Amino acid sequence: MANILVVDDELGIRDLLFEILNDEGHNVELAENAAEARAARQRARPDLVLLDIWMPDTDGVTLLKEWSTANLLTMPVIMMSGHATIDTAVEATRIGAFAFLEKPITLQKLLKAVEQGLARENARRAAAAVVPPTNNYATVVTTTGDSALLPPIAAMPLPDPGPQSTQSFDLDRPLRDARDGFEKAYFEFHLAMENGSMTRVAEKTGLERTHLYRKLKQLGVDLSRGRRSAV
Repeated sequence: MANILVVDDELGIRDLLFEILNDEGHNVELAENAAEARAARQRARPDLVLLDIWMPDTDGVTLLKEWSTANLLTMPVIMMSGHATIDTAVEATRIGAFAFLEKPITLQKLLKAVEQGLARENARRAAAAVVPPTNNYATVVTTTGDSALLPPIAAMPLPDPGPQSTQSFDLDRPLRDARDGFEKAYFEFHLAMENGSMTRVAEKTGLERTHLYRKLKQLGVDLSRGRRSAV
């Protein structure tokens, strides 16, 4: 269950998204313009935002840029529009949007984007749990001061592969590359902790087994190392 903020000036779309996401077990807050969205973001600290691009007072891209400039883009933002151009979608992604959905939005695309956005947020929070680094921890260190998604130093426990073993991630690179590196270490950790049981890893990480298999293949996780059970 997550806290999701839906920002759209069309009442029908707000109500529909509320019903769908509420049925999925999420807490949903609604805003019909940028002013309400600012207040809701400050008050509720959402885990994910669905943000319409075309709104009467302040458009979604401008609001996204405002949050990014103020270092308030600490949650995945999924942009929505039925009229935006490719250039607009690219611009929103460049600013920091997690994904772009074209209206009318299908249920499958909506739920998939929300699932992926929340998975990234969960990974970010796991990395944000600051732990004193030791030889058994993977340390994430940023060499620049412009990362709004991760703190300067964050760590996650890894299985002990041997004495004085350390795994580091360089955050001075594109977000996708940095995220993939962390996610690979995240899943390798849980595979080791669960002795390779895909069923238990799926339960622990909150992913369906089919999606988990695809994710591991995409990240290049070696399933042949050690014991790798499919149950």
